[in-house]
Amino acid sequence: MLDTSVLSSVATQLMSGDQVEVEGRRLRVHPTSRGRFRTVNFVMAGHEFAAIEQNPDKPSPWGQLARSGHQLVQFKDCASNRFVAVAVDGKVTEYGAKRNSSQHSTPTA
Repeated sequence: MLDTSVLSSVATQLMSGDQVEVEGRRLRVHPTSRGRFRTVNFVMAGHEFAAIEQNPDKPSPWGQLARSGHQLVQFKDCASNRFVAVAVDGKVTEYGAKRNSSQHSTPTA
């Protein structure tokens, strides 16, 4: 289980500044390879993760939310190269986490 409070903090800092502080370490936010989006790698509980600003041009529901003005950050586990969570306006949802019947698997605006 991920520390969603750390992920929320990283997402907020990523979208609002050029540095992110995680567990007392200041990390510089970098542009992605094509320079369009913000990203930062960080270590949490001994595992390396990447936080990546959502591409609003993607046809996915996440891209649609980003196009409508929401701040979306995807989190990838660097060891497995799999996306593990998303933060929408600072609220984190883990992928694959059990959901109760009142939660939905697709984003809502």
